Amino acid sequence: MKAAPCASRRRCRLKFLCLVYGEEQKIAAMSDDSCMAFDKSLRDADRCIASEALQPVRTARSVRVRNGQVSVTDGPFTETKEILAGFYMIEAASLDEAVQVAAEIPPARVGTIEVRPVRELVSTSGQRRHL
Repeated sequence: MKAAPCASRRRCRLKFLCLVYGEEQKIAAMSDDSCMAFDKSLRDADRCIASEALQPVRTARSVRVRNGQVSVTDGPFTETKEILAGFYMIEAASLDEAVQVAAEIPPARVGTIEVRPVRELVSTSGQRRHL
């Protein structure tokens, strides 16, 4: 993935969402210390946009709307051994660089980190969302 032209003099970086998946018991058994240290290193390098750990999956609700009817169910939307445990929203110059950062996320040692480029929202009229 190539970096888009920069509108400012600031180094041009893309946004990537690093989703942390793993078995809930293995993730819970990890100390928060390594994740906190990694998070601090990302923030000190001005690469972290946001990061959060998630509460246990038993606290989750899945919401669906079908034919105007809202359905809310307990837990995650699929039955799986691995759960979404948290995320890091990072900036990197390329997908390859984002993958390198993801490989350093401590739960990568017991789970999986999914790296997804963030897609900019653009209306049908061409208007871009500005944050």
